[in-house]
Amino acid sequence: MRILVMGGTWFLGRAVVVGALERGWEAVTFNRGRSGVDVPGVTAVRGDRQSGADLHRLAKAGPWDAVIDTSSSALPPRDVLAGARALEPVTGRYVYVSTVNAYRGWPNEPLSESSEVLDGPADADGEYGRLPDGWDGPDWYYGRQKAGAERAAVEAFGPERVSLLRPGVILGPGEYVGRLPWWLDRAARGGNVLAPGNPATSIQPVDVRDVAAFALDQASALSGGAYNVVAPIGRETIGGFLNACLDVTGGKGTLRWAPDEVLIEHQVEQWTELPLWRTHAGTWRIESQRARAAGFVCRPLAETVSVTWEWLQTGARPVEHPRSAEHGIDPEKEARILAALGV
Repeated sequence: MRILVMGGTWFLGRAVVVGALERGWEAVTFNRGRSGVDVPGVTAVRGDRQSGADLHRLAKAGPWDAVIDTSSSALPPRDVLAGARALEPVTGRYVYVSTVNAYRGWPNEPLSESSEVLDGPADADGEYGRLPDGWDGPDWYYGRQKAGAERAAVEAFGPERVSLLRPGVILGPGEYVGRLPWWLDRAARGGNVLAPGNPATSIQPVDVRDVAAFALDQASALSGGAYNVVAPIGRETIGGFLNACLDVTGGKGTLRWAPDEVLIEHQVEQWTELPLWRTHAGTWRIESQRARAAGFVCRPLAETVSVTWEWLQTGARPVEHPRSAEHGIDPEKEARILAALGV
């Protein structure tokens, strides 16, 4: 197999490249060379996805059996469409990494792979879906952009040659968003650790290496489809996750559980101040039977926690990204909430 990875130098893209080389495949990457480091053994093509000339030059480096697109999170659908059209004549399949945000019902209602997708057009620009002044409804901007990008891939390649991967939260070595690294750092500090909600609450993060493996499987699949790439509902819990963080960092902390209503009363920002905590009914109610039937395997979350801690202990750090600064609660605010709990 000869594959093209759009991106390929950090987190998921890097995991895809490493996995491809471990399978004995040839991997070519396309990126600007501004963040991350190339994996030894790849052929790197430098260029900008928003440049028609660079895309034309990239196409000349084909053919490929498949392209795996891991780097379009900030691209509007029309740029994904232009890239897919440029590559279609020299590529067999297109694997597009999307997100559960593409569903109209996320995070407010349970979802399956047949749930309604948002209305992003394949040729939308970066302004499509932005919220008008005074809007007090759901913020679907990012989801509409990703839904449009999905349609762009299908429009260029046709549904049988496209696999759409819709993960929720991806964790593991190299994570740049900062969710798991923050919890590991907090667990390592010890003391009374503010824990969100109910310890029995189901969560569905996946390991970056498992997403990469499934993307590679889909690169050689015989048909297309959309797949929710999440852990099975109910297998993992927030309590199990946080206890795993304590265990791997030395167990110096004590979890102090705060009910949802207490956290809301203290205006804790959901999803970021205490990463993975969100009260919306559908956040962690995403069915993934279709992905599992297609071969997706998700390792235990405790293993992801352990390997990520080992990676951090080597002194490694992810590529710098502004989203990491959004995560984590201020220690003084945490102390105020713990005091309110009588701790």
